[in-house]
Amino acid sequence: MHRRLIAPGALAASMLLAIPASAADFTPGAPGIGDPYYPASGNGGYDVSHYDLRLKYQPATDLLEGTATINATTTQDLSRFNLDLGLKVSEVRVNGKKAAFKKSGEQELEITPAAGLPKGTPITVVVRYAGKPSEVKINGYTAWARTPDGAVAAQEPDSAAWWYPSNDHPLDKATYDVSVSVPDGSQAISNGVLQSQSSKLGWTRFNWRSNKPQASYLTTLAVGKFDITTDKTADGLPVLNAYSKDLGDNAGAARASIERSTEVAEWLETVFGKYPFNALGGYVPNVTSGFALETQTRPFYSPKQFANGANVSVVVHELAHQWYGDSVSVDGWKDIWVNEGFARYSQWLWSEKEGEGTAQELADYVYAQHPADDPFWKVKPGDPGPDNQFDIAVYDRGALALQALRNEVGEESFSAILKGWPQEHAYGNAKVGDFVKYAEKVSGKPLASLFDAWLYQPSRPEAPAAKSAGIARSSAGSAAKPKSWKSIAATNGVHGH
Repeated sequence: MHRRLIAPGALAASMLLAIPASAADFTPGAPGIGDPYYPASGNGGYDVSHYDLRLKYQPATDLLEGTATINATTTQDLSRFNLDLGLKVSEVRVNGKKAAFKKSGEQELEITPAAGLPKGTPITVVVRYAGKPSEVKINGYTAWARTPDGAVAAQEPDSAAWWYPSNDHPLDKATYDVSVSVPDGSQAISNGVLQSQSSKLGWTRFNWRSNKPQASYLTTLAVGKFDITTDKTADGLPVLNAYSKDLGDNAGAARASIERSTEVAEWLETVFGKYPFNALGGYVPNVTSGFALETQTRPFYSPKQFANGANVSVVVHELAHQWYGDSVSVDGWKDIWVNEGFARYSQWLWSEKEGEGTAQELADYVYAQHPADDPFWKVKPGDPGPDNQFDIAVYDRGALALQALRNEVGEESFSAILKGWPQEHAYGNAKVGDFVKYAEKVSGKPLASLFDAWLYQPSRPEAPAAKSAGIARSSAGSAAKPKSWKSIAATNGVHGH
């Protein structure tokens, strides 16, 4: 019998290969995803690919019961990880095994699996939970609004934690199946395509599917009694619009606006390229709020948006977000300009198309309305801060930046930028700086100073910067008011959450 001698170093190496990582090598995932605007939003340590939500909701009592199945992959050796949820949890399983859990803070669900999860491991997390979402307060507010016949979940930057557990930040996008059971006579509206509908023992179940990556705040749920219209686009996409039956005096104006969604989307395709999702539409529940939100494939509109009559401009704004904000989402909330600046500018382009004032005339008017000492110029659209995230300057000064870009690079390059950007970052995330670099690549021009003047300096761009960008053509207050200004200004609080 011959023994093979092994050098001590080689023996140690072979033992390392044979012994799995110790528990000490596994660490908890971060309780936030790292966004300085909202440190508690999202979580670290894993990446979600799909949510399957099976829900039951009773409008009379506001009781929501849910089972969420979450497919994810670990991005580190995990000993523990968090989900964002405000409702009470009864059971958690990870890869089929019961896991320990506890609540911490206002929205953190801390989950400890039976054993550590190595980096790169596919995991399935099942969470059973229940509660009354309208009674849940996170950061002093609720994103769940009760209506006379049901409820609605729609809010920005957070809404998911009130009705399902998630990694609640736009950086972790996923696909969705949302199945909701409601009493017969009520309907459940969500994102994407209605796959099926069935009734049994006094309850009706609606099954919705979103097959493209979707940020958690862009998911929505509305339960109530709706008038529903359906159609198909020229390309065969299903169109579904829903209106609460009790919208009162706003009902006609809401329909006159939302029913033009297909027309608006087809026009936006000529501006931004092919529509990125599997469905189209909008819904107007009987809520008391005043804002609208670009919930993916099916924007949410408050009835107050139509209190003064039809307003297609707000539909243009929310549908433009399907490209800028939904398909291409913010990397962090400081990058809100890549959402709102473009949605507002799309309203200017619609005005131009409708012959109610060109984008240039609107830019001149906005610039002239804000003298150098106006606080409007103190807000930096490229990084406005959490308190100014939805300030009017992010919208109007943000749109001014795009008109300045258009004047600088010319129509051909500008059109190529607007269409190419959503393709370059389709279904992903991006920063303001990414857009600047992309615009420079397409146009072949250095643009850093232009964007710095319009997005980052806390002051009014004056001559020669403004005049060279083709903006300061009128003296303060002297620019003529474009015909479309009234309808555009009516949407100034569109995201006033």
